[in-house]
Parts: sequence; structure tokens; C-alpha cells
Amino acid sequence: MPRHVLTAVAWPYANGPRHIGHVAGFGVPSDVFSRYQRMAGNRVLMVSGTDEHGTPIQVQADREGVTARQLADRYNRVIAEDLQGLGLSYDLFTRTTTRNHYAVVQQLFTTLFDNGYVVERAQLSAIDPSTGRGLPDRYVEGTCPICAYPSARGDQCDNCGNQLDPQDLIDPRSRIDGQVPQFVESPQFFLELPAFAEALGGWLQSRQGWRPNVLKFSENLVADLKPRAITRDLDWGVPIPLPQWRDRTDKRIYVWFDAVIGYLSASVEWARRTGDPDAWRPFWDGTADARYFMGKDNVVFHSVIWPSILLGASGQPAGAPGPLGALQLPSEVVSSEFLTMEGRKFSSSRSVVIYVRDVLERYGADALRYYLAAAGPESSDTDFTWDQFVTRNNTELVAGWGNLVNRTVSLVSKNLGAIPEPGELLGDDVAALEASKAAFAPVGALLDRSQQKAALTEAMRVVADANRYLSDQAPWKLKDDPARRDTVLHVALQLVDDAKALLTPFLPASCDQVDAMLGGTRPWAGQPELVEVEDLDGGPAYPVLQGDYDTAAVWESRPVRVGQPLAPPTPLFRKLEPSVVEEELARLEGGA
Repeated sequence: MPRHVLTAVAWPYANGPRHIGHVAGFGVPSDVFSRYQRMAGNRVLMVSGTDEHGTPIQVQADREGVTARQLADRYNRVIAEDLQGLGLSYDLFTRTTTRNHYAVVQQLFTTLFDNGYVVERAQLSAIDPSTGRGLPDRYVEGTCPICAYPSARGDQCDNCGNQLDPQDLIDPRSRIDGQVPQFVESPQFFLELPAFAEALGGWLQSRQGWRPNVLKFSENLVADLKPRAITRDLDWGVPIPLPQWRDRTDKRIYVWFDAVIGYLSASVEWARRTGDPDAWRPFWDGTADARYFMGKDNVVFHSVIWPSILLGASGQPAGAPGPLGALQLPSEVVSSEFLTMEGRKFSSSRSVVIYVRDVLERYGADALRYYLAAAGPESSDTDFTWDQFVTRNNTELVAGWGNLVNRTVSLVSKNLGAIPEPGELLGDDVAALEASKAAFAPVGALLDRSQQKAALTEAMRVVADANRYLSDQAPWKLKDDPARRDTVLHVALQLVDDAKALLTPFLPASCDQVDAMLGGTRPWAGQPELVEVEDLDGGPAYPVLQGDYDTAAVWESRPVRVGQPLAPPTPLFRKLEPSVVEEELARLEGGA
């Protein structure tokens, strides 16, 4: 029976273009998952947008001599264009500066406040002495008081995993200018996380199939929950929706609180744009499959803090649901590990980076998607190297999948001009067809569990078996036996068509080309479109990603059409010269 599947994708921060380390964690894995689910007949809602509030945006805007809104506008568009180029099939990619988002955030804040889970108390707030602005927790660094790690952040130590407050750090310093922050007592609103500890613990213990590192890390966090401030002394963010607070210009809801609510606000915005304001509810009513995709540095916000917000807003463990009703917790938090580059940590400031746009312009979307799916940081930290990128492109895409398509379609178009009718099937024919058809169930099961490396390995095994079948049967030697030749070519085309379907979640653009080569007349794999829209509640216009993904792609083997004319094929992938490695390493060293 079809399911409702919510694909909730981490929100990229709108203070610069995205590099491939970012999309390795949230981008490609979420799209592979969503495309498979749609092909399998499920109802998918894939949402995200740019995260645009907080001090980091304001700091970058000051550096560039623009307003925070101007900076967010610029990078919202840059990021959306890059994600469109990568082929990420968002039903809605929006932003956190819409009036719709403000309204949903304020609704949840008010409900949590009414239920007693948001309380006001004094806190020492970190102030940058050079600007007088509040410093976000992650912009304060120092030595961890628990494990002595010298580069702990003001919200969490990446070495021991413990939650921290900026004032806990030994020798704290501002990441902006290295100065020692001033700590000033200021009233703030806190989310009472300890109130959810028992419910969170029971929920986490009931999770099945989660990646072990995510589950263990989350359970350890629940054991030591503390109240956490959800407002800051800022002037760029969502206003606090309470009397005596809503008109203040020096207090805003903190960015991490409003960003996670974006999954819900984007769903509401999507529904409103469809003309059915309640269309989001089946994805949030407790019956859907809700998967959240991100890098491991975001786990705490999605496995502990966001579930706490959802519990409190749903009236649990006490209180009453707000106007949006009871809201569903994540079914799974799908966290990827870190991607390094040529043995170094990605760093835009140190030019240890390659931006998504540059890879797309030089090598195309599917080459990058394939590499990240095959060799990305799914379950362990992984190093991106240009040598591996070139090798996989040339041996697996060009010489493997591309070669199978090219020589099969070429043989048919050259010798017959159309898909031939098969004659009697021999044992090798039947075995090849049965193995290809049988691959859909295990590959689909792996994709449903987000074991994408294993799924891609199995799909490429079908490609290798098809190449072997074609070589063993050698139809180019069967001119004197046209009936057998036609049978072999028909079987080979069916194997190509099956492989096309199996690879579509990973390689949507090139598989769409293959479908057209085989006579497809409607889009096989839909692509996102960048569309200018008006703010639904009267704010400034902005671009969104959306698309029509109700296409021909299905997750099953379907017979190729006998008699369908075939034209000579066009190359799917470009072979990369060994010099690419040297060129890219030179760019890396030169900071280009």
C-alpha cells in the first residue's frame, strides 16, 4: 500500500555557496531516497530551504558592506541554482525569511510557552566587544572543561560530544576576531529539555534500523539534558511572539530553534501553494515515514531538540496541542559522516574546497552524484580525491554503464533500426533476464534503509552482468543467424532498460537520456525548476525549487516495446583525461 514519505533535508546556511562536502551529507542521499520512493509508488514530500537568520549572516553581511537580507537574498539564489543543477528533486526548497515561516515558528513558540515548556530566566550572554552584538554559541570557541579539547564550541564539544554553554569554556574567544567575549546577564527564553528526557529516552529505545552511531550518540545526550536558550540578543531573526517582547528590536528567536521548524513551515507553505492548505497534514499526522537527512554535526538538533519541540507542541508529556495539532516525530535521522578533501578538512576560508557549481560546470551532475553515492561518507569519514573521481568516472560510468548503453543501442540502430522481436529464449537469455528482474527487490530494500552504497553496488552488478552477457553472446558475429541475433539484442535492450530503472535514483539525468534513446516519449525522471514566487503573506518575492515528479519512472522491470525505432546513441558520459587530477590539485593549492 502506498505510504506518505516526508523527506526532510538539512537547511544549508545562506552565508556562501555550498561545497561538495555539504551536499555529500544532505543533498545526494536525500534525493536518491526520494526518487526511489516515488518510483516505488509512494507519496513523497521533499522539503528544505536556506537557513538565513543569526549572527553569522550578519557578520558576513558586515564584511561585505550589505544588509543581512541582501546577503541572504544573494546566497539563497546561488544555493538554489546549485541544488537545481545537481538535480535534487525538492517539492519545495524555500527559505526561513518568509512570513509563512515566521508565523509557524511563532505558533510553535507560543504553544510551547502555553504548555510550560518555554520559560524566561536570566542567562550570561556572550557579546563581541568589537561590535557589541551577541555572539551565537558556535561563534565562541575555547577549551572544553570536560575533556580539555582546545577547539570546543560554545554549544557542544566535537571531541567528547557533551553539550556546553559559552561561559563553560576555558579561555573563550570569539571566532570572528579572536577577542575574549564579554558575558552580560540578560533575560532569555529557555526550552525546558529535561522535561522531555523520559519521553525522548523511550522513543529512542523504540527506534529500529537507525545507524548505530546516531542512536548511541543521541541516547548519551538524553542522559544529561539541560535547559537551552532559544532566544538571543540579536536584531536579525524571528520576533518573540509575546506581549512586551514582540516589538523589541534587540531580542530574537535563536536561529537553531527557528531553522528546525523549517521542515514544518516548508510543508505548510508547499500545501498552501498547491491550493489545499491541509495537504501537509498526512505527512505529519503520525502515520507517515519521516526521514531526516544531514551531516553528523547536526544530529543533536534532529534527534533530541527537534523531537522535544514536536513533543511539547503536541501537548506531550503534558499540555494541549497547538493550532497545528499533534505533530509526528522523525522516523529516522539519517546522518552521514564527514567528507574530507585530499586528506584535509573542507575550509572555504583556507581554500580547501571545491564548490558544487564548479564541479557541475566541469564534469556534470551525474558524475558527481555517482561518486558521492559510491564513495561518499555514508557510514564513516571519507576522503574525496581527484584520482578516485577520475578513475570511477572512466571505469564505472564511461566503460561500464555508458559502454553498455552505447554498444547495445548502436548495434540495434545500425543493424535493425528498431527493437527486434525475440525468438526462442535459451538458458543464458532466461538466466540474464531473471537475474536483472530479481534485482529490483533487494536494491529497493537497501534504498529504503538508506544503504545507498550497497544499493548502487548491486545495481552496477546488473550492469556488469549485462556487459558480460553481450560479450559472451557476441551478436555482431550472428549475421548468418538473424533470429538468434535479434533475440540476443532484444534481451540486451531489456537488460539496459532494467539497469536504467535501477540507476535512476542515482543518475536521473543520464537515465532520462537512456529512456529517450529507447523510445520514451515523456520525461522519465523529473528535474527541479527554479521559479520566482510571491510571498504568500505579502513579503518580498523570492525563488523556490519545485518540480513535476509524476513522470514515467517506475521501480520495476517493464518489457521494451518491440518495433520501437532506435536512433544512434549519444554519449552519456565524458572520459576524463589523467591531466584532470593535476589540474584540480593545482587549483586546490592555488586557492582557485
